[in-house]
Parts: sequence; C-alpha cells; structure tokens
Amino acid sequence: LAAQVSHADSLPERPRTVLKQQLVPDSAVTVVVRDVASGESLVELNASMPRQPASTMKLVPTWAALELLGPAYAWKTRAWSDAPVVKGVLKGNLYLQGGGDPLLTIERWWRFVTDLRQTGLRIIEGDIVIDQTRFAALNERPEDFDGKSWRTYNVLPDALLVNWQSADFVVRPADDDSGVEVAIQPFPAGLVVDNRVVLTAGRCAGRNRRITITNPDDAPERVVVTGRLSASCGPQTFHRAIMQPAEYAYGTFVTLWRQQGGEFSGGMLRAPTPPTARLLLTQESQSLEEIVRVTNKYSSNVMARTLLLTVAAETSGTPATASAGEASIREMFASRGLEFPELVIGNGSGLSREARISGDSMARLLISAWKSRYAPEFLASLALGGLDGTLRRRFEKTDDPSRIRMKTGTLQNVSTIAGYVTGQSGRHYAVAVYINHPGVQNGVGELIQGAVIEWVLEQ
Repeated sequence: LAAQVSHADSLPERPRTVLKQQLVPDSAVTVVVRDVASGESLVELNASMPRQPASTMKLVPTWAALELLGPAYAWKTRAWSDAPVVKGVLKGNLYLQGGGDPLLTIERWWRFVTDLRQTGLRIIEGDIVIDQTRFAALNERPEDFDGKSWRTYNVLPDALLVNWQSADFVVRPADDDSGVEVAIQPFPAGLVVDNRVVLTAGRCAGRNRRITITNPDDAPERVVVTGRLSASCGPQTFHRAIMQPAEYAYGTFVTLWRQQGGEFSGGMLRAPTPPTARLLLTQESQSLEEIVRVTNKYSSNVMARTLLLTVAAETSGTPATASAGEASIREMFASRGLEFPELVIGNGSGLSREARISGDSMARLLISAWKSRYAPEFLASLALGGLDGTLRRRFEKTDDPSRIRMKTGTLQNVSTIAGYVTGQSGRHYAVAVYINHPGVQNGVGELIQGAVIEWVLEQ
C-alpha cells in the first residue's frame, strides 16, 4: 500500500493557499479532478494513496447494487402460518419473515399489519416467530464503533429491521405539575420505561433541561430516562435506537395488531420459516432506485450496509455476509476493467477505520458510473449543492450550486467528498477530495474541499 506522494505544487493556486493556511501537509490530502468524457486529468495529488473514505464509501455499494440488481429491484417482507386460518383464527404460529427491506418505516409496518388484518386473520393462538435468516448474524454490537449504541447511525443491519429500530421520546412537565412525563412513539409491546426525571424550578437552561436516555447492557428491553427538567420547559424531543431488532419488530407488530382489533396472547420466538408454511401476505419495499437515493443523499449507514448484504444474498445466497457482498462487487468491477487492489469495502457504509480507497479508484468508479446504463438513477442519488441532503447548507453562495452533485464523508480526523461538478464550460468532472489528518472534521476539511470545487466550477 506504499504509494508515491505527489506534492501540493500540482494543485491550483487557490486550494494550495488554503492548504498552507490551514497547516495541513500535502501528504495528508488526495485531490483528483478528471473530465468524465475524455478521462483527461486536470489535478492529481496523491491519487494512488489509499485513504479512509468515510461515507463516500457508500458510492461503492449503491452503484454496484444498481448495476447488479437493477433500479426496480424490491425487497419482500412476508407473513406465513404453520396452520390454516379458520374463521379468522390461526391455531398455530405466525412467521414474520424479513427480506432485508432497508426502509421499513413504522408507517409501512402499519400498512403491513393492516393488510394482514384484511386477509381475515383476527386471532393468533400460537406465537409470533421472527425469521431473520436472510442475513448472517453479525459478530459486533452497535456500540463497537464509538460507544454510542443509542445513536441511529450505529444501528446494525438486520433482515427484519423495522423503523431503524428507533423511537421518538418526548419528555415534558406533566400538566398538573406532578412530575415529568415520558411519551414514546412508537411504543413496542414489551418495552419497559424507567422514568427517573426530576421536575425542578427555575430557568429552562443548563442542568434544568439535561436529559439522558440509556439502555442497560443486561436488559435491552428496558429504557432508563434520567435527568432534570424545569417546569418552565416545553417538550424536549429525542430520537433513540432501542431494544434489539427482533424484539423491536415483534413489539411494534403486537402494538399495531392490537390497535387494529387483532388478538394475541402468545410470545416471541426466533426461527426460520418452515418450508411447509402457508403464505399469508407479501409486502414489497420501495424500489432500489429510491433506496439508493435516500442512502446517498442522507448518508444512511444501515441502508448502505443492507445494500451490501442484499448484493451478497442475490449473488451468493443466504445467509448473506458482508465479505460475500464485497467479493461480488469486486467481481462486477473487474468485469468492467476496474481493478482496485487497495480497496477495502468493509461494511459498505464508511463508518469504519478499516475501509480504504484511493482517489484514483474513486475517480475511475465515478467515470464508469457516469457512462453506465443506470447513470440517471445514480446521479439523482447524490446531494445537490446548497439544495438537499448532506450538502443542503454547503455552497449556498455559489452561483448555481446545483452544478455540484456529491457525496460527503466525515469521521474523526477524516473529511472527504466525491462526485461530479459541472464547470463553467459545461464540461463535467469527476472530483474526489480526501483529507486524513487530525482535526480536519471540524471545518478545515470543508474549506479545502470548497477551494477545490470552486476552482472546478470555473473551468
């Protein structure tokens, strides 16, 4: 992986000046700018150096999924029974089989429950069995990356991942001043809430509005809410990942089932759906085209990881693993003449310290994607400068920022951006700017990227 270092003298004057002003060594920066039509290179700085790409890695599984599965591909979530339904009664188990839908929101889960009720099923006398077998079990925990298991960016992929395993907590003073209320939406059956928030007097500031929501390691179905809240405070809202995927899917299903008049008194099991089971319902996800758009524009880690596993499931079989997905993507790249020996896809999201790619490889990928049959779908997934996604608040003062279509990436000591910029001449350029240096995530990286992109816009 030792690559020759080229120097900042190859940079245009403006980004070279910013690099010096910010005291970032040229050895920590990769800049590649190439014409997508001709492949002509305008700027090459450390192009072959492997870098941590952060979330720009998502460009790899999103484009690969479009190429391998097609933009109309859809995931299927199914309900099965191991006994016949007679007069609305199932004298057996109900199997909820996850197909890996990356965007199974609570609204779509409600639709799934509603459609199941519309089949005539009313009473489930057996258990509810969660089938997660499409994806292999992961040997990791949500807190492994940075210790923040409750943050939704750390949610792990699962074959039956409902609503990203998350809920909104609204903490507010009770109307009768008797204490503090905690409301949760959605509220899965089986969730235990331990409300220890103390109602205080005084200004709604500082320690008088400090709330902490935690999940004990030994009791994932339990949430502890602690802290202080002034009676003068309004509602405080928090978004948190809770429980485990199977328990969350089961709990929200039971809650919605009962809300719709369904009856159930059993428990939860985990098991594969038996081959003799009867199919009751199939719900299709949104199309892959839409999933890719959400993944890239809003930089969803769990959705990118799910795409990698889905590629593995469709090309190598189940239970799917990330390593099988990476092998399939490498094979697809090789068939297009894209050999990236330094590439480490890892989990596919970029939320990793092991992921690696060079600016040269990313630029070649971008040029190949530009010329591919699904280029419109891929380009539409990238954030538009100053308009949406992770670029909504960047390049706002640029003349026509919509000429910037890019994916951003940020980790501690990592700031990256990659995508397409249309120059003043109307020519289109593939651009990759990777900075791996202490502190660049705090705005320094964006200054360097901005200087490069502003220069490209003038071409």
